[in-house]
Amino acid sequence: MNIKERLYVATMAEDAVQIADRYGIGLEIDEFCTASNMDGDNFAVTDSIVREKMTKAHRFILHAPFNELFPSAIDPLALELAYRRYNQAYELAKQYGINRMVVHSGYVPYVYFKSWFLERSAEFWKRYIDDKPDDFHIMIENVLEDEPFTLCKLIEDVDDRRVRACLDIGHANCSTSVELSQWVETLGSCLSHVHLHNNRKTYDDHDPLGTGDMDMNFIMNSLKDCAQESVTYTIENLKCVESLEWLAEHGWIL
Repeated sequence: MNIKERLYVATMAEDAVQIADRYGIGLEIDEFCTASNMDGDNFAVTDSIVREKMTKAHRFILHAPFNELFPSAIDPLALELAYRRYNQAYELAKQYGINRMVVHSGYVPYVYFKSWFLERSAEFWKRYIDDKPDDFHIMIENVLEDEPFTLCKLIEDVDDRRVRACLDIGHANCSTSVELSQWVETLGSCLSHVHLHNNRKTYDDHDPLGTGDMDMNFIMNSLKDCAQESVTYTIENLKCVESLEWLAEHGWIL
């Protein structure tokens, strides 16, 4: 499986632009993960940075803001804040000519019962996607989920081809006792995107793919077997060259 034509690097990496330019791969724009970067003077500065980075690549994904944004929020004002910020992110994606956006699920253990989270999140994302164009897609990312089944059910309940899952394999490793192969198998038919990074299960370190306790070759082979061929991948490291070299060494990019 050669994923080079479906591969991105997250702009959180200090070497993301150089790597994207050198390898001819895409960029996942992270600068607006903090919502206030979409506002006022912050936006003017951030927009300039993003547009300069975009000159070095030819395909893009936008990572939407996520701090304090909860699509299953109990407080109606918090719910409307999430809706406003995600719509703001959509308008920004449109300005950049980007039609795929990663959003966090917003699930918080001990705050939301899973049944509440599932029902409210499905309502939120149905409302959100309703007025978006047919070619705009969101990918809902796991963060604190301790199993893959609720996210899979959420995608099924929204029942819109524009709403799919983003499997963050590093988050899954930190938050679950469920085998990672089960995550891949469960979400396989729902997947549109995958975040790749490694860790030692105790903290979300965003380590290079060859560093950590996850067998990344096993995970990549599981994705090859279970996920659709159109699934895309983003390397999420603070410095990504080592992960690109690992992918090349193990035959995942040619």
